[in-house]
Amino acid sequence: MGEYKVDSAKLDKLGSYIESLEYGEGELINILREAQEIFGYLPSDVQLFVARKLGIPAAKVYGVATFYSYFTMEPRGQHIISVCLGTACFVKGADKIVEEFRKQLNIKEGTTSEDGMYTIDSIRCVGACGLAPVVIVDGKVHGRVKPDDVAAIIKEIGSEAQGQQMLVKQNAQ
Repeated sequence: MGEYKVDSAKLDKLGSYIESLEYGEGELINILREAQEIFGYLPSDVQLFVARKLGIPAAKVYGVATFYSYFTMEPRGQHIISVCLGTACFVKGADKIVEEFRKQLNIKEGTTSEDGMYTIDSIRCVGACGLAPVVIVDGKVHGRVKPDDVAAIIKEIGSEAQGQQMLVKQNAQ
């Protein structure tokens, strides 16, 4: 497995997952979901590994990985900030919220901060139009967000991250 430029322990974990499945190629989406869970994204070496394990062309794996917006080929931040740009959210100012996150974190939409902490994404409708505009941070929904709320959301992310680090340190002792 030295031919792959990714963590071999993670590849072993993914290989074990693939081998535990009964349907092989029919499980490609589930395998890619698991791979992204393990690696945080789907680098080309992981896609190639999956293709070889399943005995299918790498182009097929790449095609599935690029078709579904859930999958990403780029490393993502530790905290994912997704701003809904569906019609209701957009009409209520979601574009201004995206701009405020961009200014405060100094990153562009669809990219990750240099320190690897934040990724800002825009998403289409999340089905929470009554809460428009909506921001989802690490799976937590924030409704009726205004540009003035962005600083507090970023501060909340930082506070939660600090709390988690303190728990890890306490458990290590």
